Amino acid sequence: MKNSYQNILQAKASTKKLLAILLDPDKLDLDMVEVLVPKINQSPATHVLVGGSSFKGTHLDEIIIALKNKISVPIVLFPGNPSQISAKADAILFLMLLSGRNPDYLVEHQINAVPILEKTDLEIISTGYILIESGCETAVERVSQTKPLPRNNIDYVAQTAKAGELIGNKLMYLEAGSGAQNAVPLEIITAVSNRISVPLLVGGGIRSKVGIENAFAAGADMVVIGTAFENDINFFDF
Repeated sequence: MKNSYQNILQAKASTKKLLAILLDPDKLDLDMVEVLVPKINQSPATHVLVGGSSFKGTHLDEIIIALKNKISVPIVLFPGNPSQISAKADAILFLMLLSGRNPDYLVEHQINAVPILEKTDLEIISTGYILIESGCETAVERVSQTKPLPRNNIDYVAQTAKAGELIGNKLMYLEAGSGAQNAVPLEIITAVSNRISVPLLVGGGIRSKVGIENAFAAGADMVVIGTAFENDINFFDF
């Protein structure tokens, strides 16, 4: 599956909404994958993202192979650093942490990833990543040593997203963070959606079908569900 980005663009053009399940490899083993696969196949998910803020294991390839053997949707890497790159996936979100000013997450990790990526056939999708204040310190904030953008500064968030698009990011990802107390405000989703032309992903703190529908209505092209599914594998049994 080497047309992941084109498929996302086509979905946006036709106003088809996309849903991704985010799996953290640091919390998965192969036995757990076997349990999750039927639930993923029964869900409305159009993509599976694999990644997290940190990863200490050595079984990323095995997890992705196990997923690809049992599901048909694209497997897209969502890496916190170059150690989370696997040639077994279909694509990778090549992330730039636009909300922070830590050079490691703006460019250093990307530079270090190049020799690894050059040895793969991964579809590389440049993605602007914007962390929004969510009511608690999230893993992204802790690991990246950056602060999220304030929830009440809507225009600045939208301006940041537009800057990312002008830099060349092909996707924009608004993130409240894993385990967020509060999801990205709908007003921010709408403001960013109206300001940019590239597809908009939204994740973090969304815990219900209503939350998903509200994010879509506000302007998200893809909603990402992570912790809610992680805590309840029956989440999509609406």
